[in-house]
Amino acid sequence: MQRESFGSRLGFLLVSAGCAIGIGNVWRFPYITGKNGGGYFVLFYLVCLLLLGVPVMTMELAVGRGGRKSAVLAYKNLEKPGSKWHIHGWFCLAGCYLLMMYYTTVTGWMVSYFGRFLTGAFTEGMTAEVVSGVFGTLLSSPGEMAIWTEIVVLLGFLVCSFGLRNGLERISKIMMLALLALIALLAVHSLTLPGAKEGMKFYLLPSVDSIRENGLGNLIVDAMNQAFFTLSLGIAAMEIFGSYMSEQHALAGEAVRICALDTLVALMAGTIIFPACFSFGVKPNQGASLIFETLPNVFVNMKGGRLWGTLFFLFMIFASFSTVLAVLENIISVCMDTFGWSRKKAALINGLLLAVLSLPCVLGFNVWSHVQLGGRGVLDMEDFAVSNLLLPIGSLVYLLFCVTKWGWGFDKYLAEANRGSGLKLSPKLNPYFQWVLPVLILLILVQGLLG
Repeated sequence: MQRESFGSRLGFLLVSAGCAIGIGNVWRFPYITGKNGGGYFVLFYLVCLLLLGVPVMTMELAVGRGGRKSAVLAYKNLEKPGSKWHIHGWFCLAGCYLLMMYYTTVTGWMVSYFGRFLTGAFTEGMTAEVVSGVFGTLLSSPGEMAIWTEIVVLLGFLVCSFGLRNGLERISKIMMLALLALIALLAVHSLTLPGAKEGMKFYLLPSVDSIRENGLGNLIVDAMNQAFFTLSLGIAAMEIFGSYMSEQHALAGEAVRICALDTLVALMAGTIIFPACFSFGVKPNQGASLIFETLPNVFVNMKGGRLWGTLFFLFMIFASFSTVLAVLENIISVCMDTFGWSRKKAALINGLLLAVLSLPCVLGFNVWSHVQLGGRGVLDMEDFAVSNLLLPIGSLVYLLFCVTKWGWGFDKYLAEANRGSGLKLSPKLNPYFQWVLPVLILLILVQGLLG
């Protein structure tokens, strides 16, 4: 059977960027930027993105395009006889499943809040306690959360069942273009609010005082972490799109474009959040509380807040659902390549399986709230396993496979990465890839385990 391929280069870029763009762009990036001195952090983040994110992304894409299969078989097609690199492909599949076991629930929260703003459940003048209580009520309702989660799972596999071009690419293109339009509209509106100037100063103006307070070392570590985790590297989420790519364009240029789109959304999210928060005298908090407690409080006190809240959560649905679609495509592709299943069979079986596997996260906030490991609930345990273990370890495996003589080898990786027109990688990067990059990823891994 001939391998499916993207209908256009734009489709590849938007789908790949959609995989990278997610809820972390919105609730983590603005907070961590402000905490670390605004403009200085953005500068360091961009440097880390080029030094860390882009190289590893080219490696994941190269394995996909060179192997022309999903992770397990791509490794088998490229590895030396008798090698066991392909075992990592099964860990990638496990990582995709684990990510979807909680990401679908969080996406369901977005859908729930979109519906609430659309129908007028959030009204002007609601007290902060009442607004915050809505999120608490949602978390304590396993039935409601399960319904939204299962809807996300069903719609995700339904879209992917129509194929790469007619399903994933077509829907992702619509969502990503709508996302970019929405975020531009929301940003322009935020910049017109009374406290916008002060908010943007806090967000982007370099602050030496903030660096002194938090430490330059912490700033660099935070920039490395954000640059690394924002791209979802290490679990073959990008590898699969490499397997669908044409050979017309070199991989470094494509990786830079994906990173640029991801960074644009993150920066624009900050442009939405900081002016809005400063206008209404609230500090942006880290994590889910920013999206589901702080910002709804801002919207209900804002003129036309129902409209802006509705548009914001529509934007959040597009950001999170684009990631869901990308990861589900990986799961389906592995089953098609490895087990010989049809696309519809793979979508049906995995849809039923994930519908069940997503329930522990739902129940972890209510019925199973007593289930704890190291002080972490079910969602936090699943997120820790993916973000702090599987992503950095998986990225390290891709790196070692591409640059060492025991794997694919640097020369073969470089030839694949530089195939086609566009930005090329220099052979002079070999020492950096072999000796510096592994150390940087190990630092991220250790920091994640200790933090």
